Amino acid sequence: MAGDLSQWYADTITTYSKSVIIGVLVVTGVVAAGAAFGGAGEEDIGGFDVDAEETDAQEYVRSNYGGDDGVAAQLVVRNESGDVLTRDSLLAGLRLQQDIRANGTLNETLSERGFIGIENVVATAAVYEDRGDSDSQSSNTGGNGSATSGNGTRTATADGGQPPTAAPSLATQIDALESRDEKAVEQLLAEVLDPESDALGEQDPYEFLPRSYEPGETDAEARLTLIAQTDDSGENEDPQAAYDAQVVIDSMVQDRFDDAFVFGQGVRDDASSRATGDSFAIITPFALVLIVLVLAITYRDLLDILLAFAGIGVVLVWLQGIMGWLAIPMNVILIAVPFLLIGLSIDYALHVVMRYREAREGELGVDEEADDGARSRGIRAAMAIGFGSVVLALAAATVSTAVGFASNVVSPLPAIRDFAVLSAGGIFATFVAFGVFLPALKIEVDGFIENRIGWNRRKSAFGVESGRANAVLDRLAALSLRAPIAIVVVAVLLASTGAYGATTIDTEFNQADFLPQDAPEWAQYLPGPLAPDSYTIADDFEYLSDNFQLRGDDGQSQVLIRGNVTDPAVLTALDNASEGVADGSSIQVRPDGRTAVEGPHTAIRDVAADNETVAAIVDENDRDGDRLPEDNVSAVYAALFDADRETAQQVLSRDDSGTVTSARLLVSIRGDESAQTIAADTRTYADRIEADASGITAVATGGTVTTAVIQDALLETLVEAFAVTLVVILVFLTALFWARYRSLSLGALVLVPVVVSLAWLLGAMSVLGIAFNSETAVITSLAIGLGVDYSIHAGERFVDEREKHDTLDAAVRSTLTGTGGTLLASAATTAAAFGVLAFALSPPLQRFGLVTGLAILFAFAAVVTMLPSLLVLRERARSRWQSRQ
Repeated sequence: MAGDLSQWYADTITTYSKSVIIGVLVVTGVVAAGAAFGGAGEEDIGGFDVDAEETDAQEYVRSNYGGDDGVAAQLVVRNESGDVLTRDSLLAGLRLQQDIRANGTLNETLSERGFIGIENVVATAAVYEDRGDSDSQSSNTGGNGSATSGNGTRTATADGGQPPTAAPSLATQIDALESRDEKAVEQLLAEVLDPESDALGEQDPYEFLPRSYEPGETDAEARLTLIAQTDDSGENEDPQAAYDAQVVIDSMVQDRFDDAFVFGQGVRDDASSRATGDSFAIITPFALVLIVLVLAITYRDLLDILLAFAGIGVVLVWLQGIMGWLAIPMNVILIAVPFLLIGLSIDYALHVVMRYREAREGELGVDEEADDGARSRGIRAAMAIGFGSVVLALAAATVSTAVGFASNVVSPLPAIRDFAVLSAGGIFATFVAFGVFLPALKIEVDGFIENRIGWNRRKSAFGVESGRANAVLDRLAALSLRAPIAIVVVAVLLASTGAYGATTIDTEFNQADFLPQDAPEWAQYLPGPLAPDSYTIADDFEYLSDNFQLRGDDGQSQVLIRGNVTDPAVLTALDNASEGVADGSSIQVRPDGRTAVEGPHTAIRDVAADNETVAAIVDENDRDGDRLPEDNVSAVYAALFDADRETAQQVLSRDDSGTVTSARLLVSIRGDESAQTIAADTRTYADRIEADASGITAVATGGTVTTAVIQDALLETLVEAFAVTLVVILVFLTALFWARYRSLSLGALVLVPVVVSLAWLLGAMSVLGIAFNSETAVITSLAIGLGVDYSIHAGERFVDEREKHDTLDAAVRSTLTGTGGTLLASAATTAAAFGVLAFALSPPLQRFGLVTGLAILFAFAAVVTMLPSLLVLRERARSRWQSRQ
């Protein structure tokens, strides 16, 4: 019944080929119109909804705490064999700030605060020393002359006096330093950096020095300058002007210093964009050459290659149209979809063309004893027979993979639902292009060339004719017939090893893994247009994370404390927790050994150092001399808000009646650690606080912590989705093979190589040190899609050949030399095309290329080795069972 239906379908396509071509083009035009709507923009992983206490805490923080809505960048000046606190180096930093301020375009992107670094601290101290104003030497001045700290608090002077109400300009700061010789500057540095001095006010000078710095020393191998920019973007838009300014400032820094860099989102985006462009500039020619070479060897016909690319074009047009019509926003998960469809397209095209060639040469549907004249066929008849013999397998592969991926629409994550819908729609489009359009188009093109031009379009199928490919596939067939048990045992053992490796595979998500890497040495010898830039951003980020406190979500996690936060025990718990951070933790430690944490306890001490009113009320309620109140904490908090509202709002929240409702800690972390490691360390820190103070809850949160939660939830959902996909495909294949062949075992046998190849892939990823996270989990979906496709074609071909041949040997050999040859060509093409991405400069592209290439090769290897062996064992078991009846 199914065979009659597939032959009727093939006859219809071949009979009305012109109408079919026109119909497909018209429908493609309608679908393509959806692309004009432009989809729904882009969606970030962080926008996904995950119900967790960490994400709830983050929402609470956003709603109840003041924050800096600007953009932050960091400037690092290094001299690992020397000193960056010399007079000349500090002056160079100040002049750089002055030059940036003088550039109108750059200055517009800077906030009022602008710059703040150790050069500003020292220069401002010099200015007020020159004025003889011993009560107005400030240790914190921004590059615009502001004498306020990052949170709006003025700091103490070098001799313990109160800061001024005005701040010196950059020009004044430069003049003050220029008027001093090297020895005078060093003396000034000693005063500012003296750990026993009251100069360490709200803006800690140590914040601008590396972890290796020894407190009290007047020299350092590196220093940090903070760059504060404005965010003038609209809602859900990037502050592109600020990002562009970071790139320009970085180039100015490179010109000014021998070893310095700027790190910020703009610099990161620019490096990633350039690395991706360089990667494709280098790889695209090689990929095209490889694709054309493999297809040329396979097709040995330029026209058939062009027809295959025409079909791929139809698929990609449908993909864009579907995204537009369904308003599917772009996100990083969807990157796997076009690659999956290109892989399926190449495979579908090869199957259609190779079956057509087999039919035209008389190797399908003809008595083997017939002479050559009786065996040969015309174009339309050959397509009807060849396409009719493969269309059911194409339809089965389409339905199984499409339904399998579509089953993920039940996911609670919007991105997974979009992935499911777009994958299913794209797979259907692939069938339209190669199960409808390509057969009709090939009939018309071949007919025109043969009938009008007189060129013979007969070609032999790859793998069927004698040659190296045929010889290799024939040997595989012989091995499957001689030692099927051994092959299955080896495959299962390798799969078991891979499954065990999967239990040890890294599942963490690290932002540093997405930063571009410098090109290998061989790339430096490429000709001018192909020569890549140098990329040091990954090394820069690692250095910055290891030596300084980063700003923003990349450099801070948070702890939200709710409950009885005015209990004095809470302040004690916060203070104690800051003293017990374990070595090797991702939480930063300052050069003086203190944990880099800001909270109510640090705010009280810092503001009290500058404000006599706050100092008095703290002293009045401090019974143990630790500069924290043991009584009347609510009154101290009220005084803190009165004295410095901006500082208080960073670490405390109040309701309309003025009652303190929560507290927040800002925890500096090393951004180059994985999100999961940072989340675990922050949770440990929060748990210590919660254990030491009753009546409160302490929840780890912040950008990096919530990223870890979201990534873990996404990975769990993807794994569940893959399991559901495999189950749905198993049910469909079982029903299909039962309806057609009355077999309940064939569906499971066809799916076994897919599962085995997945286990091989996970084992290889473990050996290669490739993390299995949300990024690579999506890529492994290619192994399911292509593996199921390969396996169905081989299984269908075997059943068909078994009905035609009297012996099992002949059926296995015909299957592997026929369909196996097509699968070999398909796997070689797609693996070569995507595998070259492993040589990209962008780590995500590298991982994508490597994992995709391995997925394709493993799927092919499992289908041409394990599946024939399983089918042989099944046939022999059936024969033994029937002989006993």
